Amino acid sequence: MVVKFRDERDWRQFHNPKDLALSLSLEASELLELFQWKTSEEALEHHLESMKDELADILIYALLFSEETGIDVYKAVKEKLQKNNYNYPVEKAYGNKTKYTEFK
Repeated sequence: MVVKFRDERDWRQFHNPKDLALSLSLEASELLELFQWKTSEEALEHHLESMKDELADILIYALLFSEETGIDVYKAVKEKLQKNNYNYPVEKAYGNKTKYTEFK
């Protein structure tokens, strides 16, 4: 659906990896802005619909980035979870917010 939408508008010409990564970051910043000067609860109460839209924009750009670079999203997530499983073993990470490089 995302690629079809893009292609119907002849926008692929604008979707190089750099600009897609930049757009992904900008959309993530727009999501973050909804929390500025509010508690999480206040932001959710007042901006949930906007959050949904911003999250969709983030995911759309992520999918376009993966399509443009040939990255298999399923495989990338699976491999990253395997790395995280190694770096954050349950016995050290359970209930612990410390970065794995700080584990003792």
